[in-house]
Amino acid sequence: MGRVKLKIQKLGSGSSRLTTYSKRKNGLIKKANELAILCDVDVLLVMFSPSGRPVLWKGSNSCQSMGVHLLG
Repeated sequence: MGRVKLKIQKLGSGSSRLTTYSKRKNGLIKKANELAILCDVDVLLVMFSPSGRPVLWKGSNSCQSMGVHLLG
């Protein structure tokens, strides 16, 4: 049997929102890392936490070439 499809909507309580953000953030970073490795692409991930704190993740190959891509 497959997974149950969840309805996407804003979570009510602040604590469950932070917990869900933390878990999904880690999953998204893992997927971005896999994409960077498997496809040999530059990946830059920018997220803002529910409290407004920015999170920046860049793939290992992205250090020097990311500025070149962004600046044209």
